[in-house]
Amino acid sequence: MQEVTWDEPAPGRLLVRVAACGVGLPDLLMVQGTYPLTPTPPVQPGQEVVGTVVAAGAGTRFVVGDRVMGLTPFQEGLGGFGEYAYVRDSKTVVAPPTLSDAEAAGFMIGFRTAYAALVCRVAVENGQTVAVLGGSGSSGLAAIRLAKTLGARVIAIGSVPEKIEHCAGAGADDGISHRDGDVGERLLELTDGVGVDVLFDPVGGAVAAQAVNGVRTRGSIAVIGFASGSWLKPAMGDVVLRNLAVVGVFAGGFTVDEDTAMNSSLQAMAERGELRPSLGEAFEFDDVAEVLHVLDQGVPPGKITVRVDTG
Repeated sequence: MQEVTWDEPAPGRLLVRVAACGVGLPDLLMVQGTYPLTPTPPVQPGQEVVGTVVAAGAGTRFVVGDRVMGLTPFQEGLGGFGEYAYVRDSKTVVAPPTLSDAEAAGFMIGFRTAYAALVCRVAVENGQTVAVLGGSGSSGLAAIRLAKTLGARVIAIGSVPEKIEHCAGAGADDGISHRDGDVGERLLELTDGVGVDVLFDPVGGAVAAQAVNGVRTRGSIAVIGFASGSWLKPAMGDVVLRNLAVVGVFAGGFTVDEDTAMNSSLQAMAERGELRPSLGEAFEFDDVAEVLHVLDQGVPPGKITVRVDTG
């Protein structure tokens, strides 16, 4: 911990007094120096925050006093684990009153990722079946809730019963433990041999490779991340013969206009009560180091948050 001063925000940015900050695996990777989007440590982790605007740069849509939830310029090493944080105007919305501080702090990353995958890149339709790897993680839980809102059947894939139960609490219709056998075979069993329409993959590695075998012909695979330590490496012969669509998903890779449309849709869903994060443990600001240690031992179920402003 150290005392710092905060300059006036640059054009297109806001300075907020942080009420709470969302925590995810990328925060651990940042301080370990293995996250590709951030500079070499030392960095300040924290990708998403909720707080009150205290200063607004030129060209922003918000005013002092607004309660907002948004993404920090963490790529520059300026994250949200602090009493104050900068957020980017194009990736910020007014926090709906339907969301608590913890829920608002854990909303943007997970649901933007899920929306980018299931709406922008794959376009899930009512009645389809979506399999979600890493279902109890931040993006996995968001994908479960968004897919259900879109009218899909959801099969969550996890490791231990506690995590699979957490997925059920978020709305998953079925759950599979990847420790209980071949995931692809289980997906086929649960779909009467047809396979799922969409595989949401923030995990990669061997489990994802198994799951691909449970995707139907002409189905889609949304590749989000590599929580297992390695990216999915599909057998391209199989991809071609079964006309599979393998699409990359990076929620940070959209234009300002696309960002605005995505954020507006998600904000409206939250206001209607259709979407809210499935929360995990909440920590106090002084325990940030402990939070990162917890992540290093294996990501627990639910969205982890840090309470910052207790005033």
